[in-house]
Order: sequence, then structure tokens, then C-alpha cells
Amino acid sequence: MGSNISGKAYALTILSPIRNARAGDRSCADAVRDTLENWNQLQNSPMARVPQTYLARFFVLDDVFTESLPGANVFDTASDMLPVVPDAIRRAVLPAEEHLQSKYLVFSSDFHGDLDVYLQGMWQTIAPEVQGLWQHCYDFDTVKDAASFVAYMKRCQLTAALFFVGSNDEPLEEQLKALYLKQEFSRFALESQGLPTAELKVRYQEFIARVKPRDLAGPAWTPGQYSLLKHSDAQQEAAL
Repeated sequence: MGSNISGKAYALTILSPIRNARAGDRSCADAVRDTLENWNQLQNSPMARVPQTYLARFFVLDDVFTESLPGANVFDTASDMLPVVPDAIRRAVLPAEEHLQSKYLVFSSDFHGDLDVYLQGMWQTIAPEVQGLWQHCYDFDTVKDAASFVAYMKRCQLTAALFFVGSNDEPLEEQLKALYLKQEFSRFALESQGLPTAELKVRYQEFIARVKPRDLAGPAWTPGQYSLLKHSDAQQEAAL
């Protein structure tokens, strides 16, 4: 699994086959879609509570799609130039299209740290949400605890080919602090333009005292946050 690792970052790709069955009045695949859509209506995804998650994505893979007929050999190419050869015969020599036997729940996550520790943390923090989603997948009924969840996910794992480039491999807390400092400093720069030097120095010292750049436990973005405005709103609510 070396290609899944970049420094201290890990790229996880899971494909879990969805049962070809019904869940009440809908297919299991539609039940998975509905669950994911309900997550979209929440202020934050449940994955925001899973420690060290940089980025996570879910979707349902219905099938593999062929955008054009696969290529064949030189003789088949030559036959395309002969109008006397029926189209059905030309197509018959091409490789057959392949299709999935099941729909798949696809889960991809880029995170900091070890795979087993991450999956254990996922189970410990959002087990009800995990069960509500993966209950529609084959063999998930074998999952009873964190250990069996880790084993199940590893059975469904594929080797990753690409990493999320929006982050480095530092712990999530450091990245959240960096995002907070970046946007707070941008706002400070805009609000402080044209100030006299003495006043600017005072304002800067106040800024440093407020944001505490070296204190990871101090002001920072929260997991799942995507804008400075959201952070400001949360601060105002906490002050009420």
C-alpha cells in the first residue's frame, strides 16, 4: 500500500458493493443516495467529527461507462474501410463492454496518520452514521465493532492513484490553524491600510495577541469549516 502514503498523509479509497435488494419501498442504492443527501443538509458532514480528516467524499457508482467502442487490431481497422463488411460483423470482433454486477458505495478520504488508527477513530466517533450508510452493502452485517469495521474496510480498499493537493501532510490541527491565520491576516491587512506607523504597530500587536499564532489550542478553524464568516458566526453565538 505504499502508493497510498505520502509522507504522513494517507489516501484511502473504498468501494463497497451495494446489495441488489430493496430497503422498504426503494432500492438499497437509492437508500444510500438518500442518506448521503440527508448528510448534505446538515451544517457539517459527520466526517467533520472524524479525527485528522483532510477531505472526504462519498458517491454511488452505478456502472463503468464506455464513451466509445474499444480499439481492435489492424485488420479490424482495415475492415472499417470496406463498406461490404456488415457493421454487425465489425462490432463482433471488438472486445466486449464490461459492466459492474453491483452498484458501489465509493468512499475516499485523505487524512493524517495511520490507516488502522483513522478507521478506529471513524467508528468510535460516528458509528451510528456509518451503520446507517453501510448497512445496505454486502457483508457489512459482519461488522460488530471497531476491529471488524477496520477489517471490512480493508477488504473493500483499492490502491489510490492521486492525492488531494489542497493540503500538506501535517496534522489537521496545524492546518486548521494555518487556514484561520491566513484569512484573519488578510482581513487585518485590508482593515489596516493607510494607518500611521505607530497605530499600525499597536494594531498588529493586538492582532497577534488575539490570534495566538503558536497556540494550536487557541483560536482556529473548526473541522468542516469552509469560510471565515462561519467562524465569526460561531464566535458570536458562543458569546450570546
